Amino acid sequence: MSMIITKTAIPRRTLLRGLGATLALPLLDGMVPALSALGTTAAKPINRFGVVYTPNGIMMPWWTPAAEGAGFAFPSILKSLEPYRDHLLVLSGLNSRPPEGSTDGGGAPHARAATRFLTDVRPKFTMGSDLHAGTSIDQILAKELGKHTELASLELSLESTESAGACDPGYSCAYTSTISWRSESTPLPMENNPRTLFERLFGDGSSTDPAARLARMQQQRSVLDSVSQKVASLQRGLGSGDRAKLGEYLESVRDVERRIQNAEAQRFDNLPTVDHPAGIPATFEEHAKLMFDLQVLAYQCDITRVITFMVGREFSGRQYPEIGVPDAHHPISHHMGDATKIANVAKINTYHTQMFAYYLEKLRATQDGDGSLLDHMTLIYGAGMSDSNAHDPLNLPVIVAGGGAGNLKGGRHIKYPKDTPLANLHISLLGQLGVPLEKIGDSGGALSLA
Repeated sequence: MSMIITKTAIPRRTLLRGLGATLALPLLDGMVPALSALGTTAAKPINRFGVVYTPNGIMMPWWTPAAEGAGFAFPSILKSLEPYRDHLLVLSGLNSRPPEGSTDGGGAPHARAATRFLTDVRPKFTMGSDLHAGTSIDQILAKELGKHTELASLELSLESTESAGACDPGYSCAYTSTISWRSESTPLPMENNPRTLFERLFGDGSSTDPAARLARMQQQRSVLDSVSQKVASLQRGLGSGDRAKLGEYLESVRDVERRIQNAEAQRFDNLPTVDHPAGIPATFEEHAKLMFDLQVLAYQCDITRVITFMVGREFSGRQYPEIGVPDAHHPISHHMGDATKIANVAKINTYHTQMFAYYLEKLRATQDGDGSLLDHMTLIYGAGMSDSNAHDPLNLPVIVAGGGAGNLKGGRHIKYPKDTPLANLHISLLGQLGVPLEKIGDSGGALSLA
């Protein structure tokens, strides 16, 4: 796409191309005339969709608010989310138990938790290539929302599937390593390397010569260096507000790229840590924040409108010594009533929500048209089981965050009748995002989020 710059209109999909790099732009005020000329009003914001999935269940007594409706007190696990009350719906009573009559070769609690979280379909009992579940709602949305973006969707994680570890007996590890299914038989791999993601967002995908991108990386040149002249030319035609907005965006890109380069450099240091692939920070928190920042950039530039993100895969054995939990996550989630294990799992749950709070703050601080990215987001945060010790698929821990581009009103704890299918929430959100379905999985109708 050629770049057209005037004092009155900048195309929304302006792309600045450099040496092995492509830089998409955030929404600027100077783009409004161009959007209006295309029959699009700036007053109608884009509604994006995202999912943040946490594994191995949640300690529900420290998650569930005591009061329903508005004005509820935030329990300890959710306390870090209190500043975003007006953008949060805490939902209780949803379940992911397969409907009566469904059969398989066993319980498969972890495969079921991950697979049904967005598909509402029970995974097929198989360790072979004949996998079967259902198309996940992120991919249903991607087929429609992806018509307007460079990438239809992104599937991300903090853990590699190459070292999957334990899986449900008789079930492929594919079921516990992803929450996204392109079709009933096609699970999508989750990318955990920030460098790979960065190059996917800002590398020049139109180039047939990968040597150009490699040359830029070897010269330690930023993607911004390769488009600096085009940026300077663009800025001369912008108003002061747009120049400031573009400057903040460019600094965010440079900061993310610098942190990836630092992570890559660390692999040469004699650090007493596990061997991390190039581009992956050594600590959970650094890795999580970097991946969240990349997601914000992807939404901000409208590179994609659909992202799924696994904080960890089911059966995750990650240790969290930085918060005083040296034990592996999955084994202690089967606490058998042990007070120390329960407290440590609650610490992990709290730590995960603190990372989600970091993400919400980034979204809230990022301007998007007449609001923020958080105003124009529909986010699901939660797990595919509640009580991890019992592998309980009932009363799932689920939060819906964001303003939904005006379609969501937060600030409430909503308790639904017992055994309300999680699929009913999916039907509601699909409709609000402009992709209505009559049924998905075991849904029985749309939920009221009012």
